[in-house]
Amino acid sequence: MAANRVEGHGAARTASPPPIQTEDELELVKHFVLLGIVMRILDHDIRVIAASGMKLPRFYESLLRGIQDRVLLDLADLRRQFRGKGIKIYEEKQEPDGLRAQYVCRGYHHQFFMLWGFVKAESERVLKQYLSR
Repeated sequence: MAANRVEGHGAARTASPPPIQTEDELELVKHFVLLGIVMRILDHDIRVIAASGMKLPRFYESLLRGIQDRVLLDLADLRRQFRGKGIKIYEEKQEPDGLRAQYVCRGYHHQFFMLWGFVKAESERVLKQYLSR
């Protein structure tokens, strides 16, 4: 393959090809997957609150629904960023020991795996961030 040549100020130099995926793009994908887990946690907890004998179920449900609304807004923002960066997640698979996600970034296929212990800890961290806002 021929190297890309960039001409500038009379000197020729070889330009490096664009990166297949940046660290920031990987973090965006991981954050998107974690927010999906957080949404499932919130859905579950809202159902549990509704079925429980708590004294103030509507109050706690409204708190969780408020967090859920902010998570949905962040997910929508991430989807917009994905469109601009050419990222598409095409599979999330729950496995016995963790969660695997497969996605395309600028035409190249990637995947990552997170152990359930990590998913749980990160989900709690993300929820705490939403509660502290």
